[in-house]
Amino acid sequence: MKSLRILIADDHELVRRGIRGVLRSQGGWRVVAEAANGREAVEKALELKPDVAVVDIGMPELDGVEVARQLREAVPDTKVLVLTMHDSDHMVRRALHAGACGYLLKSDLTDCLRKAVKAIAEGKRFLTPKVSEIVLKGFLKARSPHQQGGRANLRISPREYEIIRHLFKGKSNKEIAAQLGITVRTVETHRSKIMLKLGLHSLAELIHYALDNEII
Repeated sequence: MKSLRILIADDHELVRRGIRGVLRSQGGWRVVAEAANGREAVEKALELKPDVAVVDIGMPELDGVEVARQLREAVPDTKVLVLTMHDSDHMVRRALHAGACGYLLKSDLTDCLRKAVKAIAEGKRFLTPKVSEIVLKGFLKARSPHQQGGRANLRISPREYEIIRHLFKGKSNKEIAAQLGITVRTVETHRSKIMLKLGLHSLAELIHYALDNEII
């Protein structure tokens, strides 16, 4: 395979060292930069334009999902591989929607990292069998009979769309109010209307709805 220039972003030095060791064992691959937080990862990617960025989700400054989103827009030729301990369906979907080309659990690092990097560098997607199963189970759950019924056709207003996006990012009502320049009570009212309109009963259901209908 052709030579590859790789960026590693993880806030734990020992993890970066382990990733570096695995990647360097592949002839022609070169780690051109390392970052300890998401903002630094974006800055170095903009400067160096690596072929592949191996990015942890749980980083300070910017999380790995936001890094993937920014790189997709600013450096589209840099392919992002998310490497994380999070094995939830909504986290996988969130990363892929943001622009990640692969999702690899840290428990699979030794066995699958080289395969994952090779695959996304060739323009393919990469999910381990375990991650694929997580996504499939989440898809089947979201499509279960009690959740069907044409909700995707219900109209979401621009303001409701903004509220959903901020809820998806884990922001509180108070934080959303400050971000949008409205009162907390107004946020609560919008949130109640969204849940009522979509026939949802929890934030978890709202996240699944947003992902399934590509609101996020």
